[in-house]
Amino acid sequence: MSEHVGSELGLLMSALLDGDHACALAETRRLLAAGVTPEHIVTAGLESAMRQLDEKCTVEGFNLLEIMLVGRAVSAVVKELYPAGGPLPQGKATFVIATPEGDIHDLGKNIVKMVLTGKGYRVVDLGKDCPSQDVVDAAERESAAAVLVSGLITSVVPQVRKLRDALKAKGLEQVKVVAGGAALKQASAESLNVDYVAETAFDGARYLDQLVQARP
Repeated sequence: MSEHVGSELGLLMSALLDGDHACALAETRRLLAAGVTPEHIVTAGLESAMRQLDEKCTVEGFNLLEIMLVGRAVSAVVKELYPAGGPLPQGKATFVIATPEGDIHDLGKNIVKMVLTGKGYRVVDLGKDCPSQDVVDAAERESAAAVLVSGLITSVVPQVRKLRDALKAKGLEQVKVVAGGAALKQASAESLNVDYVAETAFDGARYLDQLVQARP
């Protein structure tokens, strides 16, 4: 990779971390026109920006507005690289993400999706108010390594507890279940019957990184 491309990726990373989606989009288009592949833009640009943001946003210094601005910039780049209607990028692994049925809040879910997409994963988003069976069916259909559920209200806890057994009933014992969000992160993984409870989007992403790296 040339020095020129490296400096261009530096400009893209700066635009992303500044939350400047217009500049990030312009840089992405310039890179594509120069022959840089979408895969390289994701791995050397988006993933690097996510690592820097992860280091910056500790639990104590978590800045929601900053995360949202970066998320908007990352989303703009991903949409440019992989237009709506086209196939999702084949990332390092596939995850299914949803907000459980009965919960119409999706900010937390969207932030997790942004972080994972920026790190080079393929994320299948089932949206909010999503029935558990839809999550299980998508996990089977997409050959997902994990399903991720984000809940803001406690009424969704019983549904989350049933997910692992529903996956096993489909023969998907290998699919991990990760929970997060204000309502769910107050509980333990054991009480929710899940593999991991994430404190933040980045905490969940680190767990998934380890999961993918440990796969044969």
